[in-house]
Amino acid sequence: MGCCGSTERAKREWKPLEDRSCTDLPWFLLFTLFCMGMGAICGYTIVTGGAARLVFGYDSYGNTCGQRNEAIEGVRLSGLDHTDRKYVFFLDPCNIDIIQRKIKSMALCVSQCPTEELRTYEDLRRFAMINGSELCSYELAGHKYPSLPERFDKCPKLPVPQSKPLPVFNRCTPVDISCYTKFAEAVMTFVSDNAVLHRLIAGVVASKEVIVGLCLLALVLSMVLMVVVRYISAVLVWILTIIVVLGSLGGTSVLWWLYIDHRLTRNETLTKDLKEPKETNGEAEASKDHMQTLLVYAIAASVFTVILLLLMLFMRKRVALTVALFHVAGKVFIHLPLLVLQPFCTFIALFLFWVYWILVLLFLGTTGNPEKNEKTGLTEFRLSGPLQYLTWYHAVGLIWISEFILACQQMTVAGAVVTYYFTRDKNKLPITPILSSVVRLMRYHLGTVAKGSFIITLVKIPRLVLMYIYNQLKGKENACARCMLKACICCLWCLEKCLNYLNQNAYAATAINSTSFCTSARDAFIILVENALRVAAINTVGDFVLFLGKILIVSCTAFAGVLALNYQRDYTEWVLPLLIVCLFAFLVAHCFLSIFEIVVDVLFLCFAIDTKYNDGTPSKEFYMDKALMEFVENSRKSGATAERGRSKRSRARDEAELTEIKAMAPGTSSA
Repeated sequence: MGCCGSTERAKREWKPLEDRSCTDLPWFLLFTLFCMGMGAICGYTIVTGGAARLVFGYDSYGNTCGQRNEAIEGVRLSGLDHTDRKYVFFLDPCNIDIIQRKIKSMALCVSQCPTEELRTYEDLRRFAMINGSELCSYELAGHKYPSLPERFDKCPKLPVPQSKPLPVFNRCTPVDISCYTKFAEAVMTFVSDNAVLHRLIAGVVASKEVIVGLCLLALVLSMVLMVVVRYISAVLVWILTIIVVLGSLGGTSVLWWLYIDHRLTRNETLTKDLKEPKETNGEAEASKDHMQTLLVYAIAASVFTVILLLLMLFMRKRVALTVALFHVAGKVFIHLPLLVLQPFCTFIALFLFWVYWILVLLFLGTTGNPEKNEKTGLTEFRLSGPLQYLTWYHAVGLIWISEFILACQQMTVAGAVVTYYFTRDKNKLPITPILSSVVRLMRYHLGTVAKGSFIITLVKIPRLVLMYIYNQLKGKENACARCMLKACICCLWCLEKCLNYLNQNAYAATAINSTSFCTSARDAFIILVENALRVAAINTVGDFVLFLGKILIVSCTAFAGVLALNYQRDYTEWVLPLLIVCLFAFLVAHCFLSIFEIVVDVLFLCFAIDTKYNDGTPSKEFYMDKALMEFVENSRKSGATAERGRSKRSRARDEAELTEIKAMAPGTSSA
């Protein structure tokens, strides 16, 4: 069988939940082999010592701390026994390369980190004699530190700050972070060159407690909205619309009121200062910035409110099917309450995989053959030859496996919703429909999920490569090349979004009929094309309503943030704290409402299949819920009424034309 199947029945037969067989088994085997390759990379880093070097640390001569080492050819002072030296000590821990994100200092393995500040070479000698921990290079004797001429190059830079080892990675880290003066100076130099950036950072630091509180408020609002979605989804469209419109109007009014209040307060202050100057230039500038910020917020809120009202005006008549689908989706969440936990499960799975991926990537950074850096004279481990492509393989694994986890969530939700829709007697639903969907996924359809996620990976990798090239060539390429790169990135992004939507419907079709990915994608595409107008209505009205839900959470959080920051007027800047809070609120709302969006899309596909192959007769009864049944009946009645109206108008036109013809017949004229 080819991609889309070489032998197909003349008429497609949908048999929901009847037949069940493995789909896309070769792709499951390919994905399994790929995951084995990812595991082999991790095993290779562990066997070759990369993991040990990362965890235990190694010195500048290639010796791993805390164990006996073998000599490295061509590397001086390698092959030492560091069984009693478990900690990595840097001679100049504050010498940080900001660009390469590395400490450009010689590293040694020591038995104990300096527990106090050492100011002289005599202090170094005394510390070595008392604690048995020599902080200078291995070839120097500890009792001769003050008199050796090599002490300036091979001993730590004085004064040696007090250090403590990290809990896991055994690196001696200075207790006083002000040690990193070069890094601090570089950052402050960059910030001081931009007064606006300086005020933004100061605003975040000053309002950190408010930011944390507002983020918790966004999480609570998202959970409350999901409860609302579960129980009153039949009127959710209108409730959200009214609340958002009223909230937008109210929020805009409050912002204008705050702006007027600030302006009046500032005018009064300026009037008083003419008589008795009290306000400093800094305070006046901060007050002016607050007033201008409120003006920008008020204008933006006004524009948003006008656009929102126009959208509500033009889309008010296209919500009948959306309301019915939202009503059924609410019932789905009532029967399947564990669907709300899917974002948490997916996040945990992604988080664990990303932690694993980052650790293996760090292992790869300390794996390979030892090479001497000619600039610094330090020994570094680098992959060479074909092994350097392991990093690229690992990067592809990040995208494919992440997309695979997200696709598993979509297939799980689709399977549970399909089971609910095509079970006539809801009392006969499985005890745990979501668990049943997971079992079906694990047993039959992992290959389909692997194939769908691989297709997304094929589109995402070129887009990421183009974005990397665009960022690397920024400021160097001409206008034509920049425009072409942006166009390609935009086209690939649009293609990725379209494929994501088609994949989601393909997973639903697979959950219904247990067909392969390509067959399911083709069947779902045909159904969607046949219902193009309905798809457009669902994707505009339904997605817009869910977007309104996200905006509702973001708006409430932002409004609370404006009030909180306005109450604490000593904050220097509001922009960045509010942006952080709004971004977090939107991400949280998106994670929760994306599950509801998947449920609505799967319900629509089931509804379209149900109305296409069933007509409500005893032999072809509908599977749909009463709410959708009422929508179908109302649509039929309105269609019949329109048809009768067209028939009456047609008969009237025929009679009028017949009358005109008779009047113009020969022998009937009065002339």
